[in-house]
Amino acid sequence: MDRQRLEGFLYLAGFIACVPAANWLIGNVGTVCIPRGPCLIPVAPFGITAPSGVLMIGLALVLRDLVQRRLGKGWALAAIIVGAALSGFVAPPALVVASVAAFLLSELADFAVYTPLQKRGLIRAVVLSSLVGLCVDSVAFLYLAFGSLDYLGGQIIGKAWMVLLSIPVIRLLRDRDQRLGIAVA
Repeated sequence: MDRQRLEGFLYLAGFIACVPAANWLIGNVGTVCIPRGPCLIPVAPFGITAPSGVLMIGLALVLRDLVQRRLGKGWALAAIIVGAALSGFVAPPALVVASVAAFLLSELADFAVYTPLQKRGLIRAVVLSSLVGLCVDSVAFLYLAFGSLDYLGGQIIGKAWMVLLSIPVIRLLRDRDQRLGIAVA
């Protein structure tokens, strides 16, 4: 197996691992855990918090883009379907519909934005597609799970942190690919 495909499968494994990690975090890790609600973490000053699963969802959006870059559109779409199914299996019963719907909608939105932009610049494509995906995920999940958009700002900020933190790694990957003459999948 060549290096490019091996990397793609590593990104795929990371992407799939984000699903149970997000579901576990939201119910178990936070500075505050609301009874019959999410565990919250601070994501910005002035008391802005978000359910702790936002960290993994932000990372999943970036990893999905990298799966597509290394393995192609078919693998990316298959990863979305597998991720949505896994989300349904690992989400707490009260959050199954919200988890699955938000995952599917956000990852498909990410796919729709990333696909046409990827050849115009990897960093731009990853950042813009992830921003669209994280907004879709935040609105869909909060509305379906809790009937409220109370944590919308925190959700968006928390996921955006993960996208922002990924930029240096994406830049290194892009530069290495250019040096090695690796084409976009």
